[in-house]
Order: sequence, then structure tokens, then C-alpha cells
Amino acid sequence: MASFIIEGGHLLSGEITPQGAKNEALQVICATLLTNEEVTIQNIPDIRDVNNLIQLLRDIGVKVKAVERGTYTFLADALNLDYLQSDEFVQKCAELRGSVMMIGPLLARMGKAVIAKPGGDKIGRRRLDTHFLGFEKLGATFNRIPERDVFEISAKQLKGTNMLLDEASVTGTANIVMAAVLAKGTTTIYNAACEPYVQQLCHLLNHMGAKISGIASNLLTIEGVEQLHGAEHRILPDMIEIGSFIGMAAMCGDGIRIKNVSLKDLGIIPDTFRRLGVRVKAEGDDLFIPKQRHYEIQSFIDGTIMTLADAPWPGLTPDLLSVLIVVATQARGSVLFHQKMFESRLFFVDKLIDMGAQIILCDPHRAVVVGHDRKITLRGGRMSSPDIRAGIALLIAAMSANGTSRIDNIEQIDRGYENIEARLNALGAKITRA
Repeated sequence: MASFIIEGGHLLSGEITPQGAKNEALQVICATLLTNEEVTIQNIPDIRDVNNLIQLLRDIGVKVKAVERGTYTFLADALNLDYLQSDEFVQKCAELRGSVMMIGPLLARMGKAVIAKPGGDKIGRRRLDTHFLGFEKLGATFNRIPERDVFEISAKQLKGTNMLLDEASVTGTANIVMAAVLAKGTTTIYNAACEPYVQQLCHLLNHMGAKISGIASNLLTIEGVEQLHGAEHRILPDMIEIGSFIGMAAMCGDGIRIKNVSLKDLGIIPDTFRRLGVRVKAEGDDLFIPKQRHYEIQSFIDGTIMTLADAPWPGLTPDLLSVLIVVATQARGSVLFHQKMFESRLFFVDKLIDMGAQIILCDPHRAVVVGHDRKITLRGGRMSSPDIRAGIALLIAAMSANGTSRIDNIEQIDRGYENIEARLNALGAKITRA
């Protein structure tokens, strides 16, 4: 198990460019299974989850070539269907949550797939019912294999249908869309997720010959086609990494420019930091965050305490609440955070409390942060990263703290952030991997 040793108190300055979006990469890489022609994808992040998914595709027979840094070609013209039934494949899927995105493409093109309970962050229950209900509506059947603790899903021919999703699940929407593009007839998906990364997946599929309309709305219409062909695609910059960098710049920055952020795809993320009082300047397609000597949390128009809550797009992504909580610890004022979508994501705040933060954990979903207004600096300590986003939030806290901190289990951070210590050290941080 690796750890970060962080010497706190150093100001960061300079420029940093965000990596390609992790969540988009997991979707579009799986979409390459839908065709026997070559698909080229650019701006793929070099992170653990994505690399493990690429290796899993190699294991099932996809020919993967690295063209240059961040650019790969995928050719799924000879899949090993026997390997899909193996215990080794099931075990690897169980260790990687992104593997669930393979089900839709395999079901659509090969008529069958195996489902194991996927791994990932330990942030509470993350059900897959939306995926299963969507596949069933398209005509798939499920068969549970108790001794292997897996489901086999099969369909001779998926058929288009109308469906109303029980929740606007991002991965559920993406999986169902990938299954529906090769179904017979027309499929409509209402209450579909409309995140930029789902939009990107739909654009790639259309470039491959699919017929998807309603992109960027919560009502998608997919006219099934007989086959898809090759295409080229470029992944957006990672909005969660951009938000993490805004948080770092607010807490311990001396003027940081975040380059090429695709501002139009960031939604309310910059404005959410502004509600905490952080100055965020949009300059072209860059964001510049000047040194924040003080930042004051806004209140609502009627003077009541600010509440920030996660919600499906275009609401606030839950992946940034951990970073926002850390930023609020040094703001002037108080704010209530309401984490609605996961049960265990706020439990990391006990580590911030140990560092001196004033936080009241009301219940598993709500926490009140009383900001120090920089009058009391967080103190270094030893902690462990419970998930990707809490891990980066703890790293930000440690960088702003007095003294030296140690963060264990940083493999969680590596799952979502590319070469993070080298990139931050280039800005002036003092982070060592142990």
C-alpha cells in the first residue's frame, strides 16, 4: 500500500492542464465493443481505473494500440466469448466498477453478457437496478448462477421500446443507450441522464453510425441500426479534476491558471465555488483563480444559511462535495452540505475534524461546516483515503495544513487522478510518494 507524505503550508502558483475525463473514458472505451472496425480515442487519462478497463478489453480479445500519449486505437473484431464465461473474467469485473459499462455493448452485439457485482468506491449502496430494468425492457432475460454469484444476461434480438427510467442514472443511461443502438426498432428513454459525458458518448455513437436524437436533454430517441463502423473521438477535460484544482487554488494558491477547461461543459461548478466566496475568473477557455486571502460564504436572499446539495446534471455533481467541504473549512461563514445520492460519502469528515476543522456531521447525508476564515489553520495528521474524491479532498487539506501529513491507501486517488503528485509539485507543492 502506497502513501503520500505532504509538507503543508506551501503556496502553489503557475499553470496546470486537466486530464481527460475519467467517467467519459470508461463509457466511450466500452463503446468500442459495438463494432468490428477500428475506433480511435484521444485524451485518455493514464489512471488506474481506465488502465484496468483497457487491460480487461485486451483480455477478451480487443486489439489495443497506443498511438501516442493519451491516444489509443481499439479493434474488437475477434472477441473471445469463452473468456467471458471464465471465473477470471468475473473476478476482474468484480474489482472494477467501470466493467459494468461492458454489459450493454456485449449484449447488443454478442447477445449475451455476464454480470458480477462491480467494485469501486466504498461510498454506500450503488445499485444497478436501472441498468437491469432497461435491458429487460429491451427484451433481455436474466439467469442467476448462485454458485458463482453472477447473472447471465442474454437476448437473441433486442427490440426497441419506450421506457421511463426509475432514476437519472449516468451509467444506467449510457449502458441502455449502447444496448439500444443495435436493437430492432426505436427506443425512447425518458428521465435519461444528460451529463456532458453521456452527451459525448451519444456523439461518438452517432459518428459510428447510430441514430440518436435528443442529446443534452432527458428524453433520448434511438433508432436502431444493423451495425456500427469505426470513428475518432476526443474526450473532454475532467470536470471533477478541474473542480479539485479550483479548491486547491482557493485553499493554498498564489494564483493558479487552469488551462483548456471546456468552460461550456462545466455547468454550475464555477458558480458553486463562487457561492463559497472563491474568486474564479473565466479567461477564454481557461479559469484563473487568484490568491484568496479571505473568501466569504454567501447566504440566501432571505439571509438564511447557504445550503449546497448534489443533484443530477445540470445540478451539482456529488463527486465535488468532498472538495467543497474542505474549501469551506477556511471560508468566512457557515454552510450546510446535503449529500443526497450516497450514504457513506460524508464519513471522511471525521479526519478533517481531527485536523481542527469545525464540522458538525448531522447524519450520513448532512454536514454543517463553520469556516475558520483562515484564523485557525488545519494541522497535519495521518489519515487514509476511503475513496477517490475524499482522497483528493484530504490531499488539499494536507497541503494547506501546518506540519506534515501522511495519507495512506492512495491507490484510491490513483484510480482517478493522473500522476497527481508530480503535477502539483510542479506548482510548488511538497508531496512525496512512499
